[in-house]
Amino acid sequence: MNQLLLSARLCRLPLSLFAACSAFAGFLLVSPHVTRALMPLTAVFLLASGASALNQWQERDLDSRMARTRTRPLPSGSMRPGQALLFSAFCIAAGLGILFLSGSMTAVVLAVFCMLWYNGIYTLLKRVTAFAAVPGALVGMIPPAIGWVSAGGNLRDRRLLVVCFLFFLWQIPHFWLQVLRHGSEYEQAGMPSLTRVFTRRQLARITFAWICAAAAGCLLLPLYGSVQSRVVHFSFVPLAGWLVWRGSSLLGTNGNAPVSPVLSRSVDIYLLIILVLLSADCSFLRFL
Repeated sequence: MNQLLLSARLCRLPLSLFAACSAFAGFLLVSPHVTRALMPLTAVFLLASGASALNQWQERDLDSRMARTRTRPLPSGSMRPGQALLFSAFCIAAGLGILFLSGSMTAVVLAVFCMLWYNGIYTLLKRVTAFAAVPGALVGMIPPAIGWVSAGGNLRDRRLLVVCFLFFLWQIPHFWLQVLRHGSEYEQAGMPSLTRVFTRRQLARITFAWICAAAAGCLLLPLYGSVQSRVVHFSFVPLAGWLVWRGSSLLGTNGNAPVSPVLSRSVDIYLLIILVLLSADCSFLRFL
């Protein structure tokens, strides 16, 4: 049981499940056959788990310097680096194998590109620039695209492009809220941090602007044909308003006021609700 818990922490289970859900939604936008979605969904979960484990292996020295991460399996000594690397290799190999068997080489290429970008470019950029989250946000766009092409969709379809763009918009405030909460830890670990570039007040306002952009992003989905149901269409309006309202708490942030973890969860819940609505629209709500 203890080993299972360590593995769940190593693969960042909530984020890996989130990536799988986004691939599932991407699949359903093209095909209503849920059973056919199980292979790419499982593959994306395994690939996300493997990439997360590899990232923790790559950054185990940095993780040991921050209070927020030093209890993770590797810096805490609960798991040996070799075990984490083996776990990562197994997950990645299994994920790519399942994706290959699902019949879409485009999906395999996207998955390989995503891991190279995340574990190669983005992981290295975090040590070089405080703005690494901007190019790193490309990673969040890939899982729904994998689900889409696995169902036979065209990568250049504007319905997919606007969904991927929404994921891009979400990724940046998702990370920068963490910087607002733990920026001093990044600085102490010797990493570039936006808290050295901007004052906390400035960074809070910039992050709020990105939250507003992410909120507006869902309103583009009906305009580009990603949703058909009027129920879903009109649900986006109060959802976007709710996120802007939650994010407005940042406008009162001064140099000392802490950022509530509830706001970070709100940004994630917002996108999760959109995934649920997209999946429901593809399944049955489009007839309403």
